[in-house]
Amino acid sequence: MKYFLAFFILFAGSTVLFGQKLKPGFDKAEYIELLKVSAQVGDSAYIKALPQPERFKFVYRSPVVGLQNRWDLFVDNQSVAVVSVRGTTQDNVSWLGNFYAAMVPAKGEIQLSDTEKFTYELAANPRAAVHVGWLVTMGFLAKDILPKIDSCYRAGIKDILLMGHSQGGALVFLLTSHLYNLQKQGRIPADIRFKTYCSAGPKPGNLYYAYEYEAATQAGWAYNVVNSADWVPEVPFTVQTVNDFNPTNPFAGAPAMIKKQKKLINRIALKYAYNSLSKPSLKAQKAYQKYLGNLASKTVGKNLTGYVPPEYYNSSDYVRTGNTIVLLGDSAYFQKYPNSKENIFIHHLHPPYLYLAEKLPLTSSSQK
Repeated sequence: MKYFLAFFILFAGSTVLFGQKLKPGFDKAEYIELLKVSAQVGDSAYIKALPQPERFKFVYRSPVVGLQNRWDLFVDNQSVAVVSVRGTTQDNVSWLGNFYAAMVPAKGEIQLSDTEKFTYELAANPRAAVHVGWLVTMGFLAKDILPKIDSCYRAGIKDILLMGHSQGGALVFLLTSHLYNLQKQGRIPADIRFKTYCSAGPKPGNLYYAYEYEAATQAGWAYNVVNSADWVPEVPFTVQTVNDFNPTNPFAGAPAMIKKQKKLINRIALKYAYNSLSKPSLKAQKAYQKYLGNLASKTVGKNLTGYVPPEYYNSSDYVRTGNTIVLLGDSAYFQKYPNSKENIFIHHLHPPYLYLAEKLPLTSSSQK
């Protein structure tokens, strides 16, 4: 906290009116610097093995909240701040946030604890849904992040980069949506500019959430950077059912169409084929919600006093979200980072992402 106060003493006393410095579009140098910032949440040995941030300086570290989560605040000398959200740690409670993977509506309210309710709107579409474990986590973090954003604004900072690697990337998806909605409500100044980099982020929600997130950020203000050899962006498990399509689709009327078939043999054959395709996914989705929702929530409740599980959304159709920048490994990459059954995170941590990002030809002027 003393660093945070020192920061505001420095900036609040300045008579310079800072202008916005962020620009739309993927910026290779910007992402690499944010990777270095993100790595600072690791342990001392991990941090020491990676290059230090050059542009941004550490200002504040939050307490551990929720399911063992925290975030860092960094700033530069050009009135740009970074909200860096930590990913999964080795703590079992931290992993619980990942495994609590049922979906909930992207708009609603959750009782996080005995004393706190979290009201949110991450998408307006009632069919939009997100990962409940990460929503709960984001709710705890947002309580600490919002006052710091307000303090930054009062100190003249109107440009804020949002960065998260791994689970942190999943959380930053949802945090971005939350902050945009608060701006619409007038609870965050409209002239604050957010730019998001999700790195190695898993899938945060369903297609209808993705549509709204992408529509809100498609002018070059959010990116999802993934290593094609990394398994984490491929999770959570996805189960798509006939109920996950837009209302106007050929599957909705299939049962009625089958009944209209004149020949009994045709009705029997078509019904058998339809059920063989649709019932397994419906059954799998129910099991998903049972084990990764209802049962997982009991363990969550043991770690969050007063937590009340919300009503789940009957879907598990997770999709990759956002404008994606792909880090594609070549033979030199796999020689340096070979596939390994023993080290399942060999392609996931900061070093391989940094290695591949350095090879990217993209800049803000070539990818928007």
